[in-house]
Amino acid sequence: MICAGLDVGSRTIKLVIFDVGVQDSLVIGAGANPLRRCQEILSGRSYERLVVTGYGRYLVAQALKGEVVSEIGAYAVGARNLYPDCHTVIDIGGQDSKVILLSDKRAVQKFEMNDRCSAGTGKFLEVMANALEVNIGDLGDLALSASKIVQINSLCTVFAESEVVSLIARGEESSAIALALHQAAATRIAGMARRIGLKERVVFAGGAALNRCLRQLIGEKLGVELTVPCEPQIVGALGAALLAREETGKNMWLIHKPASTPFQS
Repeated sequence: MICAGLDVGSRTIKLVIFDVGVQDSLVIGAGANPLRRCQEILSGRSYERLVVTGYGRYLVAQALKGEVVSEIGAYAVGARNLYPDCHTVIDIGGQDSKVILLSDKRAVQKFEMNDRCSAGTGKFLEVMANALEVNIGDLGDLALSASKIVQINSLCTVFAESEVVSLIARGEESSAIALALHQAAATRIAGMARRIGLKERVVFAGGAALNRCLRQLIGEKLGVELTVPCEPQIVGALGAALLAREETGKNMWLIHKPASTPFQS
């Protein structure tokens, strides 16, 4: 069975087409109309079953006659497929961050998710990159070039941005400010991981895993070496596609048809 997995995030949309293995994958910006983007990328692609995860899963699944699965389930399955000995998954998305603890039998034992504010998320780093007038893709390398340490006291995006403006006005180097922001975000994620009970192997997925500074700091704070997939952004979409192939998926991971009225959770 050829299956499609869509991970509709707040900033990007990820697609995986899976048959015997991954036949196709794609990462594009969500834009102002993520549903239309999903329709465009699925147009001309053949698949027999569609499972959608991520921030916009209910809206997209209802319109495209797909099924939905939580991000927790999708990332758990995707990470465990790539690394059978994975026991902890860290994902930092555009609007939320999550840490998932898996049992030896791949079941989710515990998870912690920050979805109430943007503290420590990709959006947090994006706002700070704009304040420093740096491309978000270059923020991690800028932080690694810092020659001194400064302190950021707040992880609230609004207050942290004010602190950044104050530090710039004091003449602090952009690299030092960038490092302080990464330290604050890494401390937040490490705290979440410790609360659920960290167990190796630890897989770092999502777009933020492309940030070398964040990878290094989280690993240092947890005292473990993080495993980063070759394409960390598609782990959730891969999990959704794999679940679409499983007849048992509906019971184990709560794959279901979306409600008639879309909603977020």
